[in-house]
Amino acid sequence: MKRDYYEVLGVSKNAEADEIKKAYRQIAKENHPDIKPGDQQAEERFKEATEAYAVLSDTEKRRRYDQFGHASVENDAFSGFNMADFSDLGLADIFSMFFGGGGRTRSRGPARGSDLRYDLRITLEEAAFGVNKTIEYPRSVICGDCRGSGAAPGTQPVTCSTCNGSGQMRQVQRTPFGQMATSRPCSTCQGHGQIITAPCPKCSGKGLVRESKQLEVVIPAGAEDNLSLYYANHGEVGEKGGAAGDLYVVLNVKRHDFFERHGDDVYCEVPITFVQAALGADIEVPTLHGNVSIKIPEGTQTGKVFRVRGMGIPQRRNDQRGDQHVRVLVVTPVKLTEAQKDLLREFGEVTPEDKQQGKKTFWDKVKQNIQNATR
Repeated sequence: MKRDYYEVLGVSKNAEADEIKKAYRQIAKENHPDIKPGDQQAEERFKEATEAYAVLSDTEKRRRYDQFGHASVENDAFSGFNMADFSDLGLADIFSMFFGGGGRTRSRGPARGSDLRYDLRITLEEAAFGVNKTIEYPRSVICGDCRGSGAAPGTQPVTCSTCNGSGQMRQVQRTPFGQMATSRPCSTCQGHGQIITAPCPKCSGKGLVRESKQLEVVIPAGAEDNLSLYYANHGEVGEKGGAAGDLYVVLNVKRHDFFERHGDDVYCEVPITFVQAALGADIEVPTLHGNVSIKIPEGTQTGKVFRVRGMGIPQRRNDQRGDQHVRVLVVTPVKLTEAQKDLLREFGEVTPEDKQQGKKTFWDKVKQNIQNATR
């Protein structure tokens, strides 16, 4: 079983790029084959650290690794990996010797297809209860006319005369640690070992064409914003029979007009009348699961929050649900008739100000604070 990449480099999961780079350089220096020739363990540590750095130094690969582990990067850990930063140590040559040029060599054999990302926008209700969605996205597939060879029908690629079909040009370089034999992609055939003299008209010699693919995506109940759904082998088709890449469907939950989600809980604001707040009432409140009745106690103040248990978002890993939090806002009546105004004036005359406010007035609090400070 592979060790955790962060453990291999001896850094934390929150390590910055410079810290990761520094840790790798140190391990690479200590375990360089010229420093410890014939030391199998040192060679394995060098290779293990290089693989870890190839993933953790790449933002997208690191994100996938943090979320899905080794399985999500094991086939393309070195794809696009750049060792230019280590040319002063001769590590680029060592890397080429062990790993075929750090991802820059295009092999004659099968090559894994690229991963794809699809951003899917869904509603809060769809995220809460789950839904199946059919998506359509473009991806590369093998050209039907040339069957992936890149050569026009009736023709065949010819062997490259520069590299004799190997796709590689071997050369010896002098490094700070001595001479090092390395291989580089053949500049004539770009590492393929073959040259297409008559490209296929349909795919322009690439062997792959673009087509639209449909896929049914299963969104689980309780899905959260930015949740990434993993579909193996639904990415770009690999070259020369190589495995297809993977597809990552990233969910984007739309903002709801009434509900606001925080984790598995749902929040909302509901207006109530002055009479309901003062005398108490039973009111109907919308939830994701249908309307429910909540009791407003007598003398409720605006901004009071009531918890409705079990009316929130279903939890993905069990059968429980979050809660709904209802914040009531007392609405001041407008466009009153003279009769209504008279009733309110009468209420104001017979009711002390502190009773109308329900709690201590602002000036009562100021006086209390002054008294406390002078004691």
